[in-house]
Amino acid sequence: METLDHIPFTVDVPALLASLRIPAGSGREREVRRMVKAAQKIAKPKAVYDLCFIEKKGDDRVEFGGAAFTSRVLRVNLDGAGRVFPFVATCGRELADYAASLDDLVLSFALDTVMVEALEAAIAFLSNHLKERYALGQTAVMNPGSLDDWPLSEQRQLFSIFGDVKQLIGVELTDSFLMVPIKSVSGVIFPTEHRFESCQLCPREACPNRRAGHDPELWARRYGRRVR
Repeated sequence: METLDHIPFTVDVPALLASLRIPAGSGREREVRRMVKAAQKIAKPKAVYDLCFIEKKGDDRVEFGGAAFTSRVLRVNLDGAGRVFPFVATCGRELADYAASLDDLVLSFALDTVMVEALEAAIAFLSNHLKERYALGQTAVMNPGSLDDWPLSEQRQLFSIFGDVKQLIGVELTDSFLMVPIKSVSGVIFPTEHRFESCQLCPREACPNRRAGHDPELWARRYGRRVR
């Protein structure tokens, strides 16, 4: 298991201001710039991951890291993968605590964007780290809750692989299986010969985070039967 907590992160301030449609030279611009400067000073995006080997497979189950997961899609996706990399990544509790101290709507919205960018920086750093250290080729990611087939409740098993995730990187799991800070993500990175995005199995059209088109035939073609 390894913790990554020295992740470089820089905010593109002009792009942030443009997205917020804040007039150049305005008092609001100065406020946002001051907020971003303070945020960058304290920001510490982080990630923790582990190298695990597949221990057991069933029809809809797969075990690794001493934890068992129930998902037909995950099990089939790991058919050709001898090793997997469960992970948790976060924008960092430092930014989350700063966000809780703000009572200005515009500044809060701007900081929310900064927190998303910090999380994205952590994910990108983790991905590059794994590819360099373990000589990985093409990889894919699955996240609990991204499909009905792998429910959000299975974050509990994923977190169990790492022990005290709050102590490691400041992320805790609520009773409803949500993560705090909210700008955090958990999942499994695995080597694959087939490009995979959970979006391919999701029929929801109006999704701002869609990374691939819906493939209505993929269920039957790759997973052998219709799953939820």
